[in-house]
Amino acid sequence: MDALDRKLLDLLSDDGRAPYAELGERIGLSASAVKRRVDRMIADGVIRGFTVLTDPEAVGHGTEAYVELFCRGIVGPAELRRILEKVPEVIEATTVTGQADAMVTLRAKDTQDLERALEQVRAPNQVDSTRSAIVLSRLIERRVH
Repeated sequence: MDALDRKLLDLLSDDGRAPYAELGERIGLSASAVKRRVDRMIADGVIRGFTVLTDPEAVGHGTEAYVELFCRGIVGPAELRRILEKVPEVIEATTVTGQADAMVTLRAKDTQDLERALEQVRAPNQVDSTRSAIVLSRLIERRVH
């Protein structure tokens, strides 16, 4: 990756639908050179895909919570994934160091929906307990590239 690739990633992060000609104009390359770079970054796994970013409030999922998940005994990552994949409100889950076994991000319509999702997360025998924090304000949100 060189400086032009990084500039190209910045531009694509801002607008993944921008035409190659427009991107090339902004970084001093032809549209075909931009396409070759994008194709190479896709092939190399630098770009893993293109997506649409939605406003959670606008699509009816305005309540967000971070949940620490504590398991009974040893539960591996594959088992945690199997448990959490069944809960559609889970938008992200990671194993972590420290006292909790995993950190889970939930998005729900409202607090009642969030409570129902938390009950689903807690239901399996492998889950001992959870500790939750509801997000009040999002202060900084950066995309990594």
